[in-house]
Amino acid sequence: MWVAYRSSFCLMASMVRTGAVSPVELVQAHLEQIERRNPAINAFVMILAESALAEARACEAAVHRGEPLGLLHGVPVTVKDSFDIAGLPTNCGSRLRVGNRAAADAAAVALLRREGAVILGKTNTPEFLASYETDNFLTGRTNNPWDPERTSGGSSGGEAAAIATFCSPGGLATDGGGSIRVPAHFCGIAGLKPTPGRIPASGHFPSLGHPAGVVTAPGPMARTAEDLRLLFAALAAYDPQDAFSVPVPPHEVPAAKPRVFVWPRFYDVPVSPDVENAITRAQSLLASAGFALEEFRPAGLERAPNVWAFLFSKWPAPITRKMVEGHEADVHWTLAESISPATPTGEEVAIHLAMRDRLRASFLRQLPEDAVVLLPVCSVAAFSHRQRRFAMPGTEIGLFQAMMPAVLANVLGLPAVTVPIFKNREGLPIGVQFMGRPFTDELLLDVAVRLEARRGPWAVAEP
Repeated sequence: MWVAYRSSFCLMASMVRTGAVSPVELVQAHLEQIERRNPAINAFVMILAESALAEARACEAAVHRGEPLGLLHGVPVTVKDSFDIAGLPTNCGSRLRVGNRAAADAAAVALLRREGAVILGKTNTPEFLASYETDNFLTGRTNNPWDPERTSGGSSGGEAAAIATFCSPGGLATDGGGSIRVPAHFCGIAGLKPTPGRIPASGHFPSLGHPAGVVTAPGPMARTAEDLRLLFAALAAYDPQDAFSVPVPPHEVPAAKPRVFVWPRFYDVPVSPDVENAITRAQSLLASAGFALEEFRPAGLERAPNVWAFLFSKWPAPITRKMVEGHEADVHWTLAESISPATPTGEEVAIHLAMRDRLRASFLRQLPEDAVVLLPVCSVAAFSHRQRRFAMPGTEIGLFQAMMPAVLANVLGLPAVTVPIFKNREGLPIGVQFMGRPFTDELLLDVAVRLEARRGPWAVAEP
């Protein structure tokens, strides 16, 4: 049982199909692990033990009856507490959301169920997903599994911490500025920010129509890129209720390996020696796997992070301020520090959307069809709770600068995947990310799987 429980998502799904392990055993084992580990990391908003066991029993009966089984049949998953689950609250870390109940499952949650996944629980977020740290007044702070004095990241920090500690084999999250990839990097797991529209976003709070949907997309998190590939295959679908959704089903990857363009830092923004070392190690591993590598420094993207900041923060600020008006005492610092005091004009919105389109077009002119980009996730490893300045060789940078590599995929509307590479001297995981052209999600996952194969087994945060 312990071997199955520590296995990959893909292996769990295979073992359920063959009868080597039962869905009930898998759910029980994960519930026991949650009982052991969650008090220290505080990853969960709610644990759905009773309903998960009932779903697992139904999955087990379906196996015994020989019924057709979905891709994820009988395997537990977790869901970030920004997605609706019918009959349950979607608090999104906010006192202002207490008392709400979802009328139906979010589209992505329904897809998980359609493929036979068992919903194990909902995971913690910062208030309204507005921070790189996961903390709020309702559930409190989620700690990094490798060092509780450090953050697990945000806004999918609860999901990352749960997966890293074997409390969940994988799950559903969102990425608006690195919100999947940064927690994955901090916690030593894998995460995919898909091309916008590949995974439906209806039934999410905040709404991922305009303006949030311009930079934010749902995506999977798991311990390996191979597991991400399975979850993505289950989640990629067209949804007419989602204005950004596109009818692009999962597709095969070309036989020829793509070229890997190496962008070791965002222009002159420094990265820590550990992050620099991760890029160097990834290059070596990719070269040994037969990939052709080239240096890359695209021209003209210096303002991309500023455009992202406008689209992510300043543009929706009036909506956010209206939501919290009269309830300022109930607003957590993770939201308060992100609300821009300015009110953008219509002209500013039009200018920034046009800038975004020009930046995207410029980047795609410089990235060939047969290439992906290797770059840092961000400039630093998991940092201490509420830390905002970071020492670099000969200088210091702030949080906005540190996250510039993460926000590129968001502002440009591109897919990106994060995988861990090594642990530093402090025992903290360090990852890298691959970014590609629109709708090359499968190709990025294939490259990530090949990199992990050369890297070898990865020890997650389990004592």
